[in-house]
Amino acid sequence: MGSAGRSTGATHVPVLAGRIVELLTPALAAPGSTYVDGTLGLGGHAALVLDACPNAQLVGIDRDPAALAIAGERLARFGDRVRLFHAIYHELPEVLAEAGLRSVQAICLDLGLSSLQIDERERGFAYAVDAPLDMRMDPGAGLTAATIVNSWSAAEIARVLRTYGEERNARRIADRIVAARAQEPFTTSARLVQVIADALPAAVRNTGGHPAKRTFQALRIVVNEELESLSGVLPAALDALASGGRLAVLAYHSGEDRLVKQAFAAASTDHVPVGVPAVPDAYRAQFSLLTRGAERPDAAEVAANPRSASARLRVISRNQSSPPPDLPAQPREDRP
Repeated sequence: MGSAGRSTGATHVPVLAGRIVELLTPALAAPGSTYVDGTLGLGGHAALVLDACPNAQLVGIDRDPAALAIAGERLARFGDRVRLFHAIYHELPEVLAEAGLRSVQAICLDLGLSSLQIDERERGFAYAVDAPLDMRMDPGAGLTAATIVNSWSAAEIARVLRTYGEERNARRIADRIVAARAQEPFTTSARLVQVIADALPAAVRNTGGHPAKRTFQALRIVVNEELESLSGVLPAALDALASGGRLAVLAYHSGEDRLVKQAFAAASTDHVPVGVPAVPDAYRAQFSLLTRGAERPDAAEVAANPRSASARLRVISRNQSSPPPDLPAQPREDRP
């Protein structure tokens, strides 16, 4: 917990920080061990892990160059134990190749938005303030929320809201958006919020939190291709773990958590051919779950940090008898 270290207005409170440190620390005791923070953000979890594990080095990854700059300042006290990369976390194999690493001892993925992205109004993530309709985690990326609401069809917008926001009134909202943009294109969030609120039945509008929450969540997930990136990084992260290595994932959306649950279940299940009475070593699960289901923040943490309320933590470990496969040796291509 604490200030971001620059006058951004962002305050970073790492979610389930103590539990993550507790679960990852055993894998990072040996000299030369590597901790990968695939969603570095403002560096809160990374600083705590490096403090708790003096033998560990950090490979920090984030798609947001502003977050990388702030995290770099925050983590400067760790000196050459820290290496930072501007990348999306599904590029993990390429980043590790560039870092000269074939396997690592621990990985953390804290999904969703960083405090910086939420608190800097010009980024357009927050529905409670008027801001440009941007929502890009990497400002250099192409698609923005404004592009979606101003050019996609009502059917496409409704599908996005239903799939990624679990919005029951998706078609009503999409139709209102299309009608409103015919009068004037959307440029900032306040008008979109008002159109969303007007589209909802009064009983829905006045219950269940902010009326635009689910729509903004859906737009952000699509703009940043978050579920596609998560689907790519999960097998890559599991492959990258050394024997005894651990992967922790914090999800904040049911779609994210479903992908993590499915990937972890498959990795921790024996694959026994039909009719085989005993499990041959080649078919034994290579991983074991370290959490029973998804762990949630307790009431005290949610009270202190309301943004943690929807967090779900799952952690998995590569079994000691299961060495990782070789990772690709080629470095990633330069990102624009």
